[in-house]
Amino acid sequence: MVYQERNAWAGLVVTVIAVTIYVVLVIQQAEGGPLTGVDWLPLMLGTIGISIAVTIVLSILWGILAGMKDSEGVGRSDVRDRDISRMGSRVEQAFLVIAGLGVIALCAVGADVFWIANTMFAGFAVSAIVGGIARVIAYRRGLA
Repeated sequence: MVYQERNAWAGLVVTVIAVTIYVVLVIQQAEGGPLTGVDWLPLMLGTIGISIAVTIVLSILWGILAGMKDSEGVGRSDVRDRDISRMGSRVEQAFLVIAGLGVIALCAVGADVFWIANTMFAGFAVSAIVGGIARVIAYRRGLA
Protein backbone atom coordinates (compact mmCIF):
# COMPACT_ATOMS: atom_id res chain seq x y z
CA MET A 1 0.00 0.00 0.00
CA VAL A 2 1.49 3.31 -1.07
CA TYR A 3 1.83 6.40 1.10
CA GLN A 4 -1.14 8.24 -0.45
CA GLU A 5 -3.43 5.22 -0.11
CA ARG A 6 -2.54 4.86 3.57
CA ASN A 7 -3.35 8.54 4.08
CA ALA A 8 -6.68 8.13 2.27
CA TRP A 9 -7.58 5.21 4.54
CA ALA A 10 -6.46 7.07 7.68
CA GLY A 11 -8.49 10.16 6.79
CA LEU A 12 -11.53 8.10 5.88
CA VAL A 13 -11.56 6.05 9.07
CA VAL A 14 -10.88 9.01 11.36
CA THR A 15 -13.51 11.19 9.66
CA VAL A 16 -16.24 8.56 10.00
CA ILE A 17 -15.41 8.04 13.68
CA ALA A 18 -15.13 11.78 14.42
CA VAL A 19 -18.43 12.67 12.77
CA THR A 20 -20.17 9.85 14.62
CA ILE A 21 -18.75 11.05 17.94
CA TYR A 22 -19.78 14.65 17.19
CA VAL A 23 -23.36 13.68 16.35
CA VAL A 24 -23.65 11.54 19.49
CA LEU A 25 -22.27 14.33 21.68
CA VAL A 26 -24.64 16.94 20.21
CA ILE A 27 -27.64 14.65 20.71
CA GLN A 28 -26.55 13.88 24.28
CA GLN A 29 -26.15 17.57 25.09
CA ALA A 30 -29.59 18.32 23.69
CA GLU A 31 -31.11 15.98 26.32
CA GLY A 32 -34.32 15.70 24.33
CA GLY A 33 -34.60 19.44 23.82
CA PRO A 34 -34.03 21.48 20.69
CA LEU A 35 -30.69 20.97 18.98
CA THR A 36 -30.33 24.72 18.58
CA GLY A 37 -29.91 24.98 22.36
CA VAL A 38 -26.71 22.92 22.32
CA ASP A 39 -23.37 24.64 22.85
CA TRP A 40 -22.09 23.16 19.59
CA LEU A 41 -19.04 25.33 18.89
CA PRO A 42 -16.62 23.72 21.40
CA LEU A 43 -17.77 20.27 20.31
CA MET A 44 -17.31 21.08 16.63
CA LEU A 45 -13.93 22.75 17.02
CA GLY A 46 -12.73 19.97 19.32
CA THR A 47 -13.88 17.30 16.90
CA ILE A 48 -12.18 19.01 13.96
CA GLY A 49 -8.92 19.63 15.84
CA ILE A 50 -8.69 16.18 17.38
CA SER A 51 -9.57 14.44 14.12
CA ILE A 52 -6.84 16.35 12.27
CA ALA A 53 -4.30 15.46 14.96
CA VAL A 54 -5.35 11.80 15.05
CA THR A 55 -5.19 11.55 11.25
CA ILE A 56 -1.67 12.97 11.25
CA VAL A 57 -0.50 10.66 14.05
CA LEU A 58 -2.13 7.63 12.43
CA SER A 59 -0.52 8.45 9.08
CA ILE A 60 2.89 8.85 10.70
CA LEU A 61 2.65 5.63 12.71
CA TRP A 62 1.32 3.67 9.73
CA GLY A 63 4.14 5.11 7.61
CA ILE A 64 6.73 4.06 10.17
CA LEU A 65 5.35 0.52 10.24
CA ALA A 66 5.27 0.40 6.44
CA GLY A 67 8.83 1.75 6.33
CA MET A 68 10.03 -1.10 8.52
CA LYS A 69 8.69 -3.57 5.96
CA ASP A 70 9.75 -1.75 2.77
CA SER A 71 12.09 1.16 3.40
CA GLU A 72 12.64 1.88 -0.31
CA GLY A 73 8.95 2.14 -1.25
CA VAL A 74 7.86 4.54 1.48
CA GLY A 75 6.82 7.99 0.33
CA ARG A 76 7.20 7.30 -3.37
CA SER A 77 4.52 8.47 -5.73
CA ASP A 78 3.96 8.19 -9.43
CA VAL A 79 1.58 9.52 -12.07
CA ARG A 80 -1.18 7.17 -10.89
CA ASP A 81 -1.00 8.55 -7.35
CA ARG A 82 -1.23 12.11 -8.62
CA ASP A 83 -4.17 11.24 -10.89
CA ILE A 84 -6.01 9.55 -8.02
CA SER A 85 -5.33 12.54 -5.79
CA ARG A 86 -6.72 14.94 -8.41
CA MET A 87 -9.81 12.80 -8.96
CA GLY A 88 -10.44 12.61 -5.20
CA SER A 89 -10.05 16.38 -4.91
CA ARG A 90 -12.60 16.95 -7.69
CA VAL A 91 -15.08 14.67 -5.94
CA GLU A 92 -14.51 16.51 -2.64
CA GLN A 93 -14.95 19.92 -4.26
CA ALA A 94 -18.31 18.94 -5.69
CA PHE A 95 -19.65 18.15 -2.23
CA LEU A 96 -18.18 21.33 -0.75
CA VAL A 97 -19.98 23.35 -3.40
CA ILE A 98 -23.26 21.62 -2.54
CA ALA A 99 -22.70 22.37 1.16
CA GLY A 100 -21.85 25.97 0.36
CA LEU A 101 -25.08 26.35 -1.59
CA GLY A 102 -26.96 24.85 1.35
CA VAL A 103 -25.36 27.36 3.69
CA ILE A 104 -26.29 30.24 1.37
CA ALA A 105 -29.88 29.00 1.24
CA LEU A 106 -30.05 28.69 5.04
CA CYS A 107 -28.67 32.21 5.42
CA ALA A 108 -31.25 33.50 2.95
CA VAL A 109 -34.12 32.09 4.98
CA GLY A 110 -32.68 33.29 8.29
CA ALA A 111 -31.97 29.85 9.77
CA ASP A 112 -30.42 29.51 13.20
CA VAL A 113 -26.61 29.63 13.27
CA PHE A 114 -26.61 26.04 14.56
CA TRP A 115 -28.10 24.78 11.29
CA ILE A 116 -25.84 26.94 9.15
CA ALA A 117 -22.65 25.82 10.90
CA ASN A 118 -23.68 22.18 11.01
CA THR A 119 -24.59 22.19 7.34
CA MET A 120 -21.09 23.35 6.51
CA PHE A 121 -19.61 20.83 8.97
CA ALA A 122 -21.65 18.07 7.35
CA GLY A 123 -20.48 19.26 3.95
CA PHE A 124 -16.85 19.01 5.01
CA ALA A 125 -17.47 15.59 6.52
CA VAL A 126 -19.34 14.21 3.51
CA SER A 127 -16.70 15.70 1.24
CA ALA A 128 -13.89 13.98 3.15
CA ILE A 129 -15.74 10.67 3.37
CA VAL A 130 -16.81 10.54 -0.28
CA GLY A 131 -13.39 11.76 -1.46
CA GLY A 132 -11.69 9.13 0.70
CA ILE A 133 -13.97 6.40 -0.64
CA ALA A 134 -13.30 7.54 -4.21
CA ARG A 135 -9.54 7.43 -3.62
CA VAL A 136 -9.62 4.01 -1.97
CA ILE A 137 -11.76 2.57 -4.77
CA ALA A 138 -9.43 4.09 -7.36
CA TYR A 139 -6.43 2.49 -5.65
CA ARG A 140 -8.16 -0.88 -5.51
CA ARG A 141 -9.89 -0.92 -8.92
CA GLY A 142 -8.09 1.72 -10.96
CA LEU A 143 -9.25 4.98 -12.50
CA ALA A 144 -10.93 3.55 -15.59
